[in-house]
Amino acid sequence: MIRNLLSIAGSDPSGGAGIQADLKTFAAQGTYGMAVLTALTAQNTQGVSGIEVLPPAFVAQQIASVFADVRVDAVKIGMIANAGITHAVAGALKDHPGIPIVLDTVMVAKGGASLLADDAVQALREALLPMATLITPNLPEAARLLGAPEAVDRAGMEAQARALADGGVRAVLLKGGHLEQPDSPDVLFAGGKAQWFEAPRTPGRNTHGTGCTLSSAVAAQLAQGASLAAAVEAAKDYVSGAIAAAGALSVGQGHGPLHHFHHLWKDER
Repeated sequence: MIRNLLSIAGSDPSGGAGIQADLKTFAAQGTYGMAVLTALTAQNTQGVSGIEVLPPAFVAQQIASVFADVRVDAVKIGMIANAGITHAVAGALKDHPGIPIVLDTVMVAKGGASLLADDAVQALREALLPMATLITPNLPEAARLLGAPEAVDRAGMEAQARALADGGVRAVLLKGGHLEQPDSPDVLFAGGKAQWFEAPRTPGRNTHGTGCTLSSAVAAQLAQGASLAAAVEAAKDYVSGAIAAAGALSVGQGHGPLHHFHHLWKDER
């Protein structure tokens, strides 16, 4: 059976992040993708120049329309923009327990633009984090959620992942891509235990949408029955391959996108 995945996130017209990256990832993972928009952005590989946020009630209406007709096997949540949308998403999903939810705590774009209003951080902590099967913050996002300095090493990462779990999150995948070292380690904290996932750091500028892609790949793996650890391992391998193959693309002049279909398309380099 082909699994159905729902992404709830913002749009990236340049195609590298947000809903567009999620749908590409779902397809690459062999699943059927659906999308509920929370916000429209004017952005490209060089940054975000504008954001138009949708009304919370309309976001909730989109979610309800999908669930009224289609079986949803997993949900990925990305950019939620503000507190109103946070509560709308939580309210729309509360009547559908048991479905895996992967929450990518999107707060800041690659170019530095804020994608989450200050008043939404507390709403995120209270309304959505407890609902999530897994959250996937990077180091700055984890620090903001905890109100703490950013972790700078593996010990700090594990401590912050544990602190998030102790705050009521079921499982945390804390991403170490911001560490200044030659590798890119992530730590999964679940069930009171930490598990590390390793990958070499691939040099280059094609990293736009990395977080969106990773969380979507994890959601697709969970929908297809993988365990949490197996889903993370498969997703990390997929993202590493997509970054390594991104040189085959020629998209933009800034932080380019990943090659989401690197294992399906012929190498055109």
